[in-house]
Amino acid sequence: MSTATESAVAVLILLGALFVLLGSIGLARLPDFLTRLHGPTKATTLGVGAMLLASAIFFSTGANEGISLHELAILFFLFITAPVTAHLLAKAALHRQTGTQQSDSDTPVRDRGREKLRHPDQPS
Repeated sequence: MSTATESAVAVLILLGALFVLLGSIGLARLPDFLTRLHGPTKATTLGVGAMLLASAIFFSTGANEGISLHELAILFFLFITAPVTAHLLAKAALHRQTGTQQSDSDTPVRDRGREKLRHPDQPS
């Protein structure tokens, strides 16, 4: 393996580790669910992607000299599924925050702020 290839692999591994660390810190430190969701979906996906790319380069320059399709397949599915999963989680969280369940009144929880508030002494 040449020095340039080893350097590229080392840089990708370090960059990937840095992104994974930043995504993990974001998951632990950010205040609410929607902002906590942002760290792992963006930074950690990039970090794992960089490490998988480094692995693909490393194993494709060995004795077999072919491209490593295992890492590329994992990389492809990671970049396809991570944003979809984050979107579905965010959509479910927003659905829970706004509330669509019915309570004692017939007005859904999300529409209660749109009602006109009247003073109790005011006629209907």
